[in-house]
Amino acid sequence: MQILIVEDDFISRRLLSRYLSALGECDMAVNGEEAMAAVRTALESGEHYDLVCLDIMMPGIDGHEVLAGIRALEDRHGLDGDRRCRVVMTTALEQKDAYAAADGPQPDDYVVKPIVRRNFLEVIERLGFAVPTT
Repeated sequence: MQILIVEDDFISRRLLSRYLSALGECDMAVNGEEAMAAVRTALESGEHYDLVCLDIMMPGIDGHEVLAGIRALEDRHGLDGDRRCRVVMTTALEQKDAYAAADGPQPDDYVVKPIVRRNFLEVIERLGFAVPTT
C-alpha cells in the first residue's frame, strides 16, 4: 500500500506516519505544492497512492485545492472509481459543516485533530483497508 501524508505540522506528520507505517510505505509532504508533485511523480511513473491523509489548513495551496488537483491528475491518467486514492482530510476544525461545504471534490472521510489512534484506524478500516490489530 502506498500512502501520502500531507501535513504542515511536524508532530502530526510523525504521528500519522507511526499509525500508518504498518499498512505500507509512507511518503510525506509538508505543503500542497509538495503533495501535488508527489502525486504527479507517482502517476507519471505508473504508480499511484492508495491513501492520502491531507491537512485542510496549510499555507499556500490548502487541502481542498490539493484534493481537486489530485482528482484532476487522476482523471488525466485514467483513474476513476475504486482505482482512485482514498482521501482522509485532517482538520483542527470542530464543526464538520465548516469544512464539508467546500466546493469541488469531497474527501472519503474526515478526522478531527487531535488524532486519536483508535478513531483514526477505524476510519481507515471503513475505507476498506486492512488494519493491524496491535
